[in-house]
Amino acid sequence: MTSPVFVGSATALAAASVGDTVRMDGPEGRHAVSVRRIGQGEAIDLVDGLGRRVTGRVSSVLDKQTLEMVVDGIDDEPDPHPRVVVVQAVPKGDRGELAVELLTEVGADVIVPWSAANCVTQWKGDRAERSRQRWMDAAHAAGKQARRARFPEVAPLASTGEVAALVARAAIALVLHEEAPRSIASVTAPAQGDLLLIVGPEGGLTPAEREAFAAAGATEVRLGPSVLRTSSAGIAAVSALLAPSLRWAVPGAPGDGRMAP
Repeated sequence: MTSPVFVGSATALAAASVGDTVRMDGPEGRHAVSVRRIGQGEAIDLVDGLGRRVTGRVSSVLDKQTLEMVVDGIDDEPDPHPRVVVVQAVPKGDRGELAVELLTEVGADVIVPWSAANCVTQWKGDRAERSRQRWMDAAHAAGKQARRARFPEVAPLASTGEVAALVARAAIALVLHEEAPRSIASVTAPAQGDLLLIVGPEGGLTPAEREAFAAAGATEVRLGPSVLRTSSAGIAAVSALLAPSLRWAVPGAPGDGRMAP
């Protein structure tokens, strides 16, 4: 059985060594002690969301929101290669948070909300930062659920011009489109750099958007014969791209790495 994951203080985890005692309190400590009923002797993982994972066992429970853990091991994940950047057109309602949750679970490293022309919901003024914060909260919660040590970055809202600039800097940039002549199955993930994926809105991409991305170097691909909703298309596409790559390899497993670029 895997140990539960909680988010610890980045400062405390950065300074931790094997044998040290690390304290967890506040909302995470309250969740561990009062909700999860974590007790003395139980194994837990603490992550900082930046790539560090500290494993150990609870040495003492001090109150309803505070416990201490003795560090048994420390693992620092290397920077991901390729880095998966998903440009997600802003969906309506709570489907944006759903898309962020799914992308976090599947392994996206950066999620860029995009104000596409056909987005029903538009982030403007104070709403933009509040909405981004909800996406960040969704990424944080999903990162814990998925046992990730490194949580995805949620970038500020991007315009079409800013997305085109990201396309130009990426190692490979793909645009999901139901009329694309090329299948996503024919694409090999790069070994380094950014793998950029653009997921359009429910209303579809405009000709101007398609032209802007193509001019910047993006390639249009399709997922298959059916059209997925914008909230689920990203997870399907990232899964298709990462499955044959070293990002999803299991060390020592038969066949892993055979299709690596």
